[in-house]
Amino acid sequence: MANTTYGLKEIKSELKHLSSTQIADLCLRLVKYKKENKELLAYLLFESHDQDAYVADIKAETGLMYSQLISQSYQMAKGVRKILRVITKQVKFMGSKQAEVELLMQFCKDYLDYVNLRSSYKPLRQILLRQLTKIKAAINKLDEDLQFDYLQDYNNLVLDADKKTSWVYKAEFLLE
Repeated sequence: MANTTYGLKEIKSELKHLSSTQIADLCLRLVKYKKENKELLAYLLFESHDQDAYVADIKAETGLMYSQLISQSYQMAKGVRKILRVITKQVKFMGSKQAEVELLMQFCKDYLDYVNLRSSYKPLRQILLRQLTKIKAAINKLDEDLQFDYLQDYNNLVLDADKKTSWVYKAEFLLE
């Protein structure tokens, strides 16, 4: 027996024919099998109405995670990647480029405050460089008004990184 894969269009049209109790039963069944599905549904039901407060909660949680990092370079890189996974998952749930820019900028600010910037461990350095590139791309995808709002903060972040490290070059990352 072959499993047929249905597209989003077919699933959407089929859901229109179901009653609300049937849809609720399907959602509960779906939530049982994957932790991420449960987290997404919980976000949509309880947190999505106040995205600013949710972003503030994530910033606080990641700040706490940064403060608990182990000082060895390898262990620190693992911890920083874990923080980044949390942020990436939450950004995926929210589906907002603005929230992505805010969270990634906070990630980089915390990185500059908590991580040993004199470490020669290249994977740890690359994490910051990739996130700066990611922020730069995300800002360019925002509306012009929002781009203007975040442009100054981003450039200040890059200048701060350039000042605190010997391996971030502002010419590569500054936005005009």
